Amino acid sequence: MADEICSHMEALGGQLKHPKELVCEECIKTGGDWVHLRTCQTCGATLCCDNSRAKHMTKHFHQTGHPVIISAEPGEQWLWCYKDNLFAEYS
Repeated sequence: MADEICSHMEALGGQLKHPKELVCEECIKTGGDWVHLRTCQTCGATLCCDNSRAKHMTKHFHQTGHPVIISAEPGEQWLWCYKDNLFAEYS
């Protein structure tokens, strides 16, 4: 990881969870649509971003406290920590 990282990102030990499918698990259940996808690094849930109407990943953070997500978008390699409001790219 190239950028400054927080203790939550460090705790991942470089072992990232990647999406099983490129769909928002909650939007699929409700018939909704999404803009971009994020994958929770605690439980592996793949949910939609804040540019999506439902904002499922942010709701997931508020419900669970799971702090770190990665972009599930092909070609994007970054992490976000909700608790520390910190962005980092990885390779």
